[in-house]
Amino acid sequence: MTQRRIPTDTLPGVDARTQGLSTQQAEAQHSACGWNDIVPQVTRSWWGIARDTASDPMLWFLALTAGLFGLLGQMTEALTLLLAMLPLLGMDAYLHLRTTASSAGLASRLASSAECLRDGQWQKMAARALVPGDLVRVQPGEYFPADGLLVQGSGLQVDESTLTGESLPVAKRALEGEGALPPSAAEVHWGTAGTRLLTGTAWLRVLWIGQDTRYGEIVRTATEGSHEATPLQKAIRELVAILLGVALIVCAVLALVRLWQGHGWMDALLSAVTLAVAAIPEEFPVVYTFFLGAGVFRLAKKHALVRRAVAVENIGRVSCILSDKTGTITAGALVLSQQMPAAGLDARGVLEVACRAARPDSGDPMDQALHQALGPAAPGEQRAAFPFTEARRRETAIWSNEAGALAAYVKGAPETILSLCVLSDGERGHWLDLVNQHAQSGRKLIGCAWKALPAGVAMAVEPDHGFQWAGLLAFEDPVRDGVREAIADCMAAGMRVIMVTGDHPATATAIARAIGLGGAHPQTLVLAPEDDPATRLHGHAGLDVVARATPAQKLALVQALQTAGELVAVTGDGVNDVPALRQADIGVAMGARGTRSAREVAPVVLLDDNFRTIVDAVAEGRQLFQNLRLAFAYLLLVHLPLVVGAAAIPLMGLPLVFLPLHIVWLELVIHPTAMMAFQDLPAHGPLAPVRRQRTARFFAPEAWLGMALVGGLASVAVVWSYLYALGADQNVEHARAMALAVLLVASAGITTGLTQLRRAAARWLVGGTLASLVASMQVPALSRLLHLQPLHAPDWWLVAGVFVAALLLTLALALQLRRSQP
Repeated sequence: MTQRRIPTDTLPGVDARTQGLSTQQAEAQHSACGWNDIVPQVTRSWWGIARDTASDPMLWFLALTAGLFGLLGQMTEALTLLLAMLPLLGMDAYLHLRTTASSAGLASRLASSAECLRDGQWQKMAARALVPGDLVRVQPGEYFPADGLLVQGSGLQVDESTLTGESLPVAKRALEGEGALPPSAAEVHWGTAGTRLLTGTAWLRVLWIGQDTRYGEIVRTATEGSHEATPLQKAIRELVAILLGVALIVCAVLALVRLWQGHGWMDALLSAVTLAVAAIPEEFPVVYTFFLGAGVFRLAKKHALVRRAVAVENIGRVSCILSDKTGTITAGALVLSQQMPAAGLDARGVLEVACRAARPDSGDPMDQALHQALGPAAPGEQRAAFPFTEARRRETAIWSNEAGALAAYVKGAPETILSLCVLSDGERGHWLDLVNQHAQSGRKLIGCAWKALPAGVAMAVEPDHGFQWAGLLAFEDPVRDGVREAIADCMAAGMRVIMVTGDHPATATAIARAIGLGGAHPQTLVLAPEDDPATRLHGHAGLDVVARATPAQKLALVQALQTAGELVAVTGDGVNDVPALRQADIGVAMGARGTRSAREVAPVVLLDDNFRTIVDAVAEGRQLFQNLRLAFAYLLLVHLPLVVGAAAIPLMGLPLVFLPLHIVWLELVIHPTAMMAFQDLPAHGPLAPVRRQRTARFFAPEAWLGMALVGGLASVAVVWSYLYALGADQNVEHARAMALAVLLVASAGITTGLTQLRRAAARWLVGGTLASLVASMQVPALSRLLHLQPLHAPDWWLVAGVFVAALLLTLALALQLRRSQP
């Protein structure tokens, strides 16, 4: 049996059972040990939040881009980018504040006050004022205010589900003996902060307070560290950094060449800044932020609240799900699942016998489930009660009916109740076989019996023989609807699903079998308190269940799987899940039943507590990544001819191909197209097979080659069309009109090829691009405003050919992008 150390060297000399501390002793202990602040008081200044937020290089990038627009005099674009920084600043500040709030949320399952024996008097005081050595009294329904030894009390049952994952009440008993405390004590004698007393009145000798409690260890783990940037964020930053570096180098070269060609400082600056506006990829972070917002909105409609937007893209790459059992896979509540009455009784009869022995006002979930299943009880009066104790393993009540006849009713451990009954050896063996069969399925069983009593019987004596056997009642924590189908979908896609619980191995294995996890014979790993999950994982490649796991072991299991290359999602609802939820690549908390601390730490909260929603979220994340790839491919394919044209033609010594006004027009086409045209929804059907890789790239090498070919041909078309239309008469306005037309129809063809115009938004954007092109070229007032010359019929035939070529080439590229995953 696991023993826990008692710090006898730091305690004042008090009796182990009934003596409290004096005020002087408490003050001395407080000076040495401090406050019982299990949740630290964390404050963050606005200056500190602003300093951390300003360290984000993406914000500096947007500020510099806005400055370049300001140099061009395009104040609308500059102001738009500066305003776009406000949501990013607000999001960073909000996340910093919520990190603080998540620590405060851990206090929701702690006692705020305690009844303490000081100077020989019981008095109410703030729980944070308790010190090691204090004696406190805990009533049913109350939380333990610290960790300590149970020194007095009978019939004690404790709800430890939020710390251990154990779904059923845990029996506790007071430490036996008098005098000095032993050096250690078994778990059955301990009361722990954050757990709730269900039955009995407990006297607790406080031994550990604050951060030294088990709850405090969880808080410390949960509040350490910070969320790193996701692989996709890192990939975007790398891509933007490369494009930005190339753009700045080309801008500097262009300025020097134009100056060397004798065009003057103003022309050199205008050429460089125009190229910079065209080349600097400010759309990438803007599109990324917009797509995340769209994903958050769509998941909210599916009952998944995303508190940290980057989780939308990260969850699509999940390769392993570590799921809590209680409250996640199961409902987290005891229900009566089966009645097995003895001969002569029906199902309601055995239930009535059990309810007579169960207290209706008890905090025991089993008693509550019994009375809920029975409904209105038969009339009668309870005359005496003998509460459950661990030593007797039964609970008895004496009732009188309307006629005054007395009867005793008893419920408890089946073996104990059978020993009180008048049965033959064959009958007793039959019922014991049933008990063993149901115990293997993970159910909790109780036996019930009754006995008629003669008038005038002594009410102070509990009957202990001659009972008539009534039968067995089985209880279970039922599996949630849709869990079996959701797990089947995950496993079909190659995602590992591991159920991690602090519950009994037989119970956990039975639940795994019920949901199809591991088939008919789930592979279960039972952890001892001293076990290292990373070491025990060797040789368990097909692991399905981890039982008896502590919070620290669950955290270590997440870390071991991440080291093995898995991208891990953790689901949970309790305080015991907080460290693992925080460490995971994606934490998913339950919104309906989950504790506040779990909801605050996890970036995704399932509002309906439905495991099926996790599969929907994975599908949404995968589609988001695919949408982003197509949008970024569009940006690269359009920007390449834009940048090449803006750089190559001035380097030839020719007049600029794009004026600032043209750049604004192109950006008005490119921005909405990139953000609105590539918003496909996840396809119905099974998930595609998962790819196990912790790094994220947007494009495979063959996709880069395909984009270089399409973008290169579009660049050649833009430069050639400018030179073709410029002609011998050096008609610059005609040349610019031709180059712009080629670039715009290439954009429309690329959009059509990448989207296949499946969505109305894509159709409207392509139509709007082509309509704006025709209107700007052929309406004299608009063409003069834009310094363009209307195109002739042969020009339009060339433009149409470019559209068809861009469409066909991009269709082939889109097929390659959908087939190849980076």
